Amino acid sequence: MKIVIGSDHAGYEYKDKLVAFLTGKGFEIQDVGPFSTDSVDYPDFAHAVAQNVEEGKAEFGILLCGSAQGVTMTANKHQKIRAALCWMTDIAALARQHNNANVLTLPARFIAYEYAEQIVDTFLSTAFEGGRHEARVNKIACSC
Repeated sequence: MKIVIGSDHAGYEYKDKLVAFLTGKGFEIQDVGPFSTDSVDYPDFAHAVAQNVEEGKAEFGILLCGSAQGVTMTANKHQKIRAALCWMTDIAALARQHNNANVLTLPARFIAYEYAEQIVDTFLSTAFEGGRHEARVNKIACSC
């Protein structure tokens, strides 16, 4: 499975650790940056992750920033993206089961790194339930 990952400067350290964590689990990782803690603009990286998922170049995306609000808002501007801000494993499971989320966003300043790994594991191992949720998910994209 291919996963694309990005962050801003606040999420950089977690992103770097998650790249090693996921690579060690056998996932193919595309890291779109940043590659230091220097201040950057989160939309640049959120758009890069979302575009890769939207174009089918990766099955899932992971984004990190301080609160995860900015990267979530940015990624969700893309029509085929369903980015979910998750701070608990239960939220990550429901985002996959009920919303078929394809981008996980994590608030690096508000969760312990070890818990971030658990959230990522839950997100990536949980399947979309389909059924009654499918029609709802199909209504998410704007047809404007």
